[in-house]
Amino acid sequence: MASLNKVLLIGNLTRDPQLSYLPSQTAVVEFGLAVNRRWTGKDGDARQETCFVDCRAFGRQAENINKYLTKGRALFVEGRLTFDTWTAQDGTKRSKHRITVENFQFLSGPSARQVEGGVEQPSPSEGQDSDNVGAAGDDIPF
Repeated sequence: MASLNKVLLIGNLTRDPQLSYLPSQTAVVEFGLAVNRRWTGKDGDARQETCFVDCRAFGRQAENINKYLTKGRALFVEGRLTFDTWTAQDGTKRSKHRITVENFQFLSGPSARQVEGGVEQPSPSEGQDSDNVGAAGDDIPF
């Protein structure tokens, strides 16, 4: 049976990213994303709803998100939907869905550069070809 788990979102960070490290020293960052939907109702009135989504990224991606993003910044996220379950301190079972980030792209800032899979890509306006890819740790001027 075929299956697909792919999520594409564009939104703004609802809080500053929270960076931590696993016992294996792998970086993990958690952040919230607000995704807006606008439409016109049957009555002609403009409407809007906001969906708040928790996201998590690992490794070099986590470090770049933590280094360059703050609350309010726009971000494109590509990832997969994951379902986490745990037992709370009071013994109740808890669960929630979140997005595990696989790729992302900075969208806001005076000269936001494309970052895919934690590896910085040159922007077309810089006149670089696709073979000249900067390292993920390079400074990204905002």
